[in-house]
Amino acid sequence: MKKGKQKLMVVGDRVLISPDIGEERTKVGLYLPQTVMDKDSVQTGRIVATGPGNPMPNPMDMDEEPWKESQRGVRYVTMQAQVDDYAIFLRKSAVEIKYENKTYLVVPQAAILVLLRDDEKVDI
Repeated sequence: MKKGKQKLMVVGDRVLISPDIGEERTKVGLYLPQTVMDKDSVQTGRIVATGPGNPMPNPMDMDEEPWKESQRGVRYVTMQAQVDDYAIFLRKSAVEIKYENKTYLVVPQAAILVLLRDDEKVDI
């Protein structure tokens, strides 16, 4: 078995976050009160990757015989979170992983409280 370069892929409605390490004021200028920092209930970080979203069933497939393969591709409910967004999220929902000597957090989109995005990326 030949070993090639591996790629880290995020699945479903999860995001991969590079966490900020214990700062009172975030790198983007948000101030988190000491009560929040003491409880460690929320954390901040930069989103480095997102999953495709939740798969969405195609209503047309429900009428067909279940043993037949569908010719349609998988559709997903799109994610609000995007790469390079700055996120404030619930720490208890995060799972810490280490990949290539870096620490990341895998967080479900539902655990993200606020996203901060640069103006030029905002869709109207």
